Amino acid sequence: MTGPVHLGPTDLLLASVLLLVFGAISVGWRLGLEKLLAIATLRATVQLGVLGLVLVPIFAVDRAWPVVLWCCLMVLMAGRESVARTKHRHPGMLWGAIGSMAISGGGTALFATLVVLDVETWWAPRYLVPLVGMILGNALSGVSLGLDQALSTLKQHRHTVEALLALGATRREATRDIAREAIRTGMTPILNAMSAVGLVSIPGMMTGQILGGTEPMQAARYQLLILFLIAGAVAMGTTLSVGVALRVIVDEHHRLRLERITERKKR
Repeated sequence: MTGPVHLGPTDLLLASVLLLVFGAISVGWRLGLEKLLAIATLRATVQLGVLGLVLVPIFAVDRAWPVVLWCCLMVLMAGRESVARTKHRHPGMLWGAIGSMAISGGGTALFATLVVLDVETWWAPRYLVPLVGMILGNALSGVSLGLDQALSTLKQHRHTVEALLALGATRREATRDIAREAIRTGMTPILNAMSAVGLVSIPGMMTGQILGGTEPMQAARYQLLILFLIAGAVAMGTTLSVGVALRVIVDEHHRLRLERITERKKR
């Protein structure tokens, strides 16, 4: 048999039996996870179902604007999600995250379609939409981790930063170590994933391609491409967002403005 196996609603219901088993275990062992599992399952089903319906006309219409519009929406949602995950905030943080996502995610995806894959049309939805989605999904985690690390470290080491500024250091010099640690933190998940891939796990994209009938070596090459693009986007997005955050908290007059850091209100 060539090509992917057709999946219907019945097949998905059969697969969901595994979730019902875990739900029963949660109830029996009083883990308290059955409600969260049910909500997560429902959200994933609805969101992916809606995504599939939305992408049908986007893939069918041979125009750039629906593809670009959808990618812009993904960038906005990724920026919002990255900020929603952080404990600390600063003024303009949302727009800084969105800008970082647009430059890192959008720029990396365009580099892939125009240079690496060299597709006939740069906005081809078959390539651009999934690339942007995978890149942004990973980049937002790096941005979120990097921002939280940078802002929390600034608060913890305020006296060190103030001392450096008082001795004549520029804001870049005074926050250099903080930026380095924040970028390392943001890069940790993708670096761990790259270290374990192939030995510990077969990534989702490679698995999907193999199930879809792609030759394993070609699937491995595509997976490597995605990992390289994700790593580059995470590095770029984290560096940009952390840089913006540090410039906001240490202003142009080289003053530490910790009052600009706020904590997210607990719901």
